[in-house]
Amino acid sequence: MRLQIAAAAARLMAQDGIDDFALAKRKAARQLGVGDTQALPGNDEIEVQLRAYQGLYQEQEQRERLRELRVEAVTLMKTLESYRPYLTGQVLSGIAGRYGDIDLQVFTDDAKSLELLFLNRGVDYSVTEQRRWIGGEARSITVLGVDWNGTRANIAVLGAKDERVALRTSQSGRVMERAALPAVELLVASVG
Repeated sequence: MRLQIAAAAARLMAQDGIDDFALAKRKAARQLGVGDTQALPGNDEIEVQLRAYQGLYQEQEQRERLRELRVEAVTLMKTLESYRPYLTGQVLSGIAGRYGDIDLQVFTDDAKSLELLFLNRGVDYSVTEQRRWIGGEARSITVLGVDWNGTRANIAVLGAKDERVALRTSQSGRVMERAALPAVELLVASVG
């Protein structure tokens, strides 16, 4: 049953643009008539199924879209270079598809200057708060949602000292992988 839920969740993520693993799991379980949410698959199981689905049904489209997102990420990271940006999420891991967003982390003690940068460039943005585990402690962080050349980018704004600390999406979750600009440029040059 876990495998069926993982496959259904992966299909929802690929076809409907759901980027929240937990939401995709719950929706898939509901569609399959599974009431026991204790036996839901892990995110890693869904990621395996998502890669398989994309490889079978969206290979060319997904590869082209991933390359576009990575190129846009490089452009945005260069613009934000003084804020020490890192690419995270599905664009980095290679599973971003047709509805994929760029996820960045920036490290600064002057978040307002980042907002001013976008205002001065005429870039639309929104501000939300998200919960992250930073160094074993739950904190609320600011996330700027930016329309960057027609692509959605989510920029998590963290304090300068947080750059050297492990960030997690939950207390027991795995450490969020991230890549600095040179690594992302290398990704674009080597595999797209």
